[in-house]
Amino acid sequence: MPIQPLAPTRTAGLTHLNQFLPHAGRDYAAKRNYDRGPQGHPDVSCLSPYIRARVVTEAEVLEAVLGRFSLSTAEKFIQEVFWRTYWKGWLELRPGIWGAYRNGAKGALNRLSTESGLRSNWEAACKGETDIECFNVWANELVQTGYLHNHARMWFASIWIFTLRLPWELGADFFMRHLLDGDPASNTLSWRWVAGLQTQGKNYVATATNIHKFTDGRFQPGHALASNPAPLKGPSHPDRGPVPQGDLMNPDAPTVMLLHDDDLSPGFILDQGVNLRATAFVQRTAWRTPLEMAPNVMDFVSDLATDCFQRYGEKLGQVSKIDMDQVLDWAESHDAHQIVTPFAPVGPNADMVRHLTHKAADRGMDVIAVLRPYDALCWPHATHGFFRFKEKIPKLIEGI
Repeated sequence: MPIQPLAPTRTAGLTHLNQFLPHAGRDYAAKRNYDRGPQGHPDVSCLSPYIRARVVTEAEVLEAVLGRFSLSTAEKFIQEVFWRTYWKGWLELRPGIWGAYRNGAKGALNRLSTESGLRSNWEAACKGETDIECFNVWANELVQTGYLHNHARMWFASIWIFTLRLPWELGADFFMRHLLDGDPASNTLSWRWVAGLQTQGKNYVATATNIHKFTDGRFQPGHALASNPAPLKGPSHPDRGPVPQGDLMNPDAPTVMLLHDDDLSPGFILDQGVNLRATAFVQRTAWRTPLEMAPNVMDFVSDLATDCFQRYGEKLGQVSKIDMDQVLDWAESHDAHQIVTPFAPVGPNADMVRHLTHKAADRGMDVIAVLRPYDALCWPHATHGFFRFKEKIPKLIEGI
């Protein structure tokens, strides 16, 4: 089917899941690497924008797939679900990597104001106006739809870094500005992996033959791509930090709930029992980038929040959308003793929660970040590479 906009509702996410489910086994294993272009993406689930905001959760997807296929039959797809989990856990243990990326992006953006050649090449790449046809098509598809096939993301990043020789941080930022599933962990670490910074000394190199094969012959870059480029060099990984624990809430205390775009399914909090008076959503999507976030991404997230309000209805109490600097006054207006929020992984929402935690203490309020059991189970195992994490998948599924 042709590429169509993804609807910003849980119902749409579940529809994608149910349509894909019959193909999550051997079909996915055989066809997942094919980017079909204008036909759309029938061989992959297109669930990532919904999982990113957790309007459909990883646990739900795994339960649905394993209700139909054995672990061995659906192994490839299940591993893809856990890749996103692994990236989040890895970054939670090394949050400084996100800060280093942000600083690198700002430094690269500063170069654009003084290096006219770099700026011209960067603008051409972002507009899809390079000499490489396939790259241009992917740039335009991303901007127009907010989505890109995973294999195309890898090719695109490799061409950006090694053929166009643009700073990898600017490419990661381009994705963050336009991807509906733009995520600090998955996006940043995937770009680092292509560059050779994540698995240090080992980069991913796009080749003309691979692109030709997995685009059904639509593209043949020929000799336009860099051949055997050296991986980028960077500092060693920082030491691992502590595993996030999350907080315990007081179920009897007068409470308000703060929602953000890392988790728009607060049922796991409501099910614990809480004296909830009101709920607010603060949209920090624009803080994913130092530039301007794509309007379609902003709208998609805002509409997902509206869908969340509609799904949970009266359980959320009085609902509103507010700015971060309004949160504490809003909480006080409801005589709240605690602000409960889904645990925010490394990124703009975690920055907000840290800021509010400090400020709320001055007003005698607690900010309680509730960690999902799924994350508490999986993240501690993201200590090394994915292949060591992968060995834990059967046990993790038992725990889930």
